[in-house]
Amino acid sequence: MEASCETEVLRLREIDPRPLTRLLESYGLELRAVAPVDAIPASYWGECEAGLRGRLLYARADTPLHSILHEAAHYACMSAERRASLDRDAGGDDAEECAVCYLQLLLADAVPGLGRERLFIDMDRWGYSFRLGTARAWFQQDTASARAWLEHHGLIDRDGQPTGQVRT
Repeated sequence: MEASCETEVLRLREIDPRPLTRLLESYGLELRAVAPVDAIPASYWGECEAGLRGRLLYARADTPLHSILHEAAHYACMSAERRASLDRDAGGDDAEECAVCYLQLLLADAVPGLGRERLFIDMDRWGYSFRLGTARAWFQQDTASARAWLEHHGLIDRDGQPTGQVRT
C-alpha cells in the first residue's frame, strides 16, 4: 500500500461502531479495540491498518474502515484450514484477492456512514491498484470472475448479495 495513516479516509472513530460490530459478528469475527498508543496486533501492513488473528479483528480508532472490511472479507473468503491457523497473513491467490475486494465493497453498504460510494473513494485514496484505474471502474466493468468466485463459494447469492457465510 502506498498511503499512510495521514491519508484522508473514513476511520473507525467517525462512525457508530455497533452496526459494524454486528456485521463482523455475523461472519464469526470479534472486533477487538486497541488503545490509541498501542501497535495493532497481527496487522500485515502495520501502522493504523487492521490486524487479523484467528477470529479476532484488531483495530484502533484511527483504523480506516476499508482496512477493517478488507480483513473481514479475507476472513470470509479464506479456506477453513487457513482460518484455523490465521495470524496476520491471510494469504490466498489473485482470484481470491479480487473476491476480497469485491466483497468488501458489498459489505460497505451494511455500514451506516460508509457505503460503497464512499469506499470507492477511500480505496482509491489509499492506493488500491486496479487495472482499470479506479475502484469504481473495476467494480462496474471487471468483476465477473470475482463475483463468480464469491457465488461459487457461497459468499454471495445469485442476486449478488452477501450471504453472511464464510467459505467452507
